[in-house]
Amino acid sequence: MGVLSLQPLAGQEVRGLKYLPLEQLESEFPGIRRLPYSLRILLESAARGHLNDKLGREHLERLAGWRPHADRDVEVSFFVNRILVPDSTGIPLLADLAAMRSAAARQGRNPKAIEPGIRVDLVVDHSVQIDVHGRPDALALNTELEFERNQERFRFIKWSDAAFDKLRVVPPGNGICHQINLEQLAGVAWVTDGVAHPDTLLGCDSHTTMVNGMGVIGWGVGGIEAESAMLGQPVTMLLPDVIGVHLHGILPVGVTTTDLVLTVTERLRKVGVVGKFVEFFGKGAVRLSVPERATLANMAPEYGATIGFFPVDERTLDYLRDTGRGEGSVALVRDYYHAQGMFGVPGPGQIDFSQVVEIDLAGIVPSIAGPRRPQDRIALSEAGRHFRQLLAAPVSEGGYGRDVGTAAQNNDGDVVLAAITSCTNTSNPQVMIAAGLLARNALRVGLQVDPKIKTSFSPGSRSVAAYMENLGLLAPLAALGFEVAAFGCGTCIGNSGPLDPELERQLAESGAVVAAVLSGNRNFEARIHPAIKANFLASPPLVVAYAIAGSVGRNLETEPLQGDVLLADIWPDAKEIADLTAIAARMGAAAGTDDRSRWDRIEITESAVYDWAPSTYIKEPPFFPPGKPASALTEITGARALLILGDSVTTDHISPGGAIKPTSDAGKWLIDAGIAKSDFNTFAARRGNHEIMMRGTFGNVRLRNRMAPGTEGGFTCHQPSGETMSVFDAAMRYREERVPVVVFAGREYGTGSSRDWAAKGPALLGVRAIVAQSFERIHRSNLVGLGILPLRFDPQDSSDSLGLAGTETFDLLFPNEFSIGGRALLRIARTDGRSQEIGLRLCVETVTEMEYLANGGIMPQVLSMTLEADASLNPSST
Repeated sequence: MGVLSLQPLAGQEVRGLKYLPLEQLESEFPGIRRLPYSLRILLESAARGHLNDKLGREHLERLAGWRPHADRDVEVSFFVNRILVPDSTGIPLLADLAAMRSAAARQGRNPKAIEPGIRVDLVVDHSVQIDVHGRPDALALNTELEFERNQERFRFIKWSDAAFDKLRVVPPGNGICHQINLEQLAGVAWVTDGVAHPDTLLGCDSHTTMVNGMGVIGWGVGGIEAESAMLGQPVTMLLPDVIGVHLHGILPVGVTTTDLVLTVTERLRKVGVVGKFVEFFGKGAVRLSVPERATLANMAPEYGATIGFFPVDERTLDYLRDTGRGEGSVALVRDYYHAQGMFGVPGPGQIDFSQVVEIDLAGIVPSIAGPRRPQDRIALSEAGRHFRQLLAAPVSEGGYGRDVGTAAQNNDGDVVLAAITSCTNTSNPQVMIAAGLLARNALRVGLQVDPKIKTSFSPGSRSVAAYMENLGLLAPLAALGFEVAAFGCGTCIGNSGPLDPELERQLAESGAVVAAVLSGNRNFEARIHPAIKANFLASPPLVVAYAIAGSVGRNLETEPLQGDVLLADIWPDAKEIADLTAIAARMGAAAGTDDRSRWDRIEITESAVYDWAPSTYIKEPPFFPPGKPASALTEITGARALLILGDSVTTDHISPGGAIKPTSDAGKWLIDAGIAKSDFNTFAARRGNHEIMMRGTFGNVRLRNRMAPGTEGGFTCHQPSGETMSVFDAAMRYREERVPVVVFAGREYGTGSSRDWAAKGPALLGVRAIVAQSFERIHRSNLVGLGILPLRFDPQDSSDSLGLAGTETFDLLFPNEFSIGGRALLRIARTDGRSQEIGLRLCVETVTEMEYLANGGIMPQVLSMTLEADASLNPSST
């Protein structure tokens, strides 16, 4: 291969730009033209990194030489051009950066050396709660409450906006970061220093993959990984398998994209795509609009993939025009991807994939998913029967153990919350228009929603409300209680606000299994509301239908919604949906912005180093202590189990979210700090305070720890005292006793959101290692970044097969030194004197990850590297 060079990019509208043609590599790597498109984009980034002397040639060679069925034991590095963060994960990230500046200042170094080297977009979208609903002033009142509760957080964000040059903030009230990314921020083709290249990003939220629907490579990571990337470090990962999903056929009339994505999620979970790339191809993919593709891409974390990618094609160009990107930007995208041979959705046989999964769109049926996981799809025709079976099934078999004979009088199956919410579906005009038309048709035949049901509508951007209002569809939704309540994440992330207090009291007394139905992407236990045990994901029109029906225990395909009116009687006409969707597209983004007057009135004092004034929201994080941090690569002896958990423990179970109970450790801390219960806000809002977050870790009300049988919530049994107490109290006692702790778990540990605090919290509780049967991608990476060893049982072993009770002591030994994917020895000492040894696998994938562990985590290492680089460039700064 010759020396790489930049060449002019053909195309009249973009003349003057250069690019790095991938065809330069074809003489040495003739298989490039058969590489999956997603890998070609990473290859281009690695090639530019090599050209700029920032990356070694081996990363380029590994990507260019990818083979579909090779062993995945080599790592690759590349650079992204931007970072996307919501406020919930953005504030902890900014707090870490501010703490790095404070640490630098304490060392007598230049604090401004800590500065993002690439663009960072922070969208304030996770701070709004649905306190008020079903009334015309719901949006105004919820917005007012949002600003009242979050003044300290918002001041910190504004300080950060002034302190960091490449940070750009989208204020509250504009929408959800992923939908704003899709409609406004994403470029598809990007220009850096006069060089055109693909738009790539990392996002501090797992649903960053939504932008894959328009041909942009991006996925969710923890804030600690994002910090490394924004401070100039390459992204390093194991070269992945790429799974091709062949979409063919046409969706039947009455079937929505939501039904399709729930089916894809179910299917790919069974295939097993964790840690892999997914690319969609075929004529079925060609037919999907960008918003429909974005719905499929958004749910990549739910089916377990790193990305869910659609190539750039004419549909992409149409969407760029519809969202007001301008013909110059559209021309750049068209010319660049044509020049690189990456324009157009490929057909069967044109690309090499590690595996191909066939999905026939004609076979998709109306569906919902739940009641606890998004991959648990249920055909709509079976939903009522399925729920009734779950009611009667024993808790040990995943049921609720209820007496179905008294279900009606106990309100089991009643819908108490119905929310059109989340960027996943509100980004898709077809399903939004279908919901509005269904509401209109329902009103025409006299159907109503019981006012006891908490109904709300939280669009992912202001453009949704704009086109729905222009089409006359906001009014019928509002008439059924679905008033616009917020432009933000709201119910989907658990900011659903309170239910009626009397209803909550009744639910606590009766134990009734009531339901929420929402158009979101996650329905994990206690995520939506602690009092609601059954949560179902559904398309927006089905959310409206279930609200009208009032129960999830009925068959909506055959049983009347109310009176003698069937769902089929009010389901909107397919042609009308299509016609109005086309009109909505021609209206353009019409996103606008919120009234900035509240945001602009927030006063700050500009400074290079943050003044860590006393606050219950923002505290200097304890991740940068003086001195050299301790290496995580040390053997562990005399450890105790802090928890022994089962399968599918999500980051919602680990990292606190939603409301803070006054009786919880976090609530007690706030009360001691003089905070009234009415001002507690949510865990998501208080992620900038480690005292709150570590007290909430493993505190989910639905967490079941086998060491504390008969309890539900954040309880464990301290050893050897045998006392049952909160996880936090036990961890603090072990710390005083200088006893290391480990956590045991089953399959799919860490499924869900890319929450840093699912790793930060355990780290602050003193957890040295997690031993599980399998890990989800983002969480495994976050554990490494915080210096926690992720260890995997061999296939024949588990907590169950070993009969672990939590009374044992444990030694973790590494006979052959620490190495990538190396073996560890777990020695189990039981109370009866018996001893047992089993093998474990260290789930570390790259040399970089080993370095993080050796340096006590990613943050101390990044701080050290950044200050060293600044010292070499600016000797006077030392």
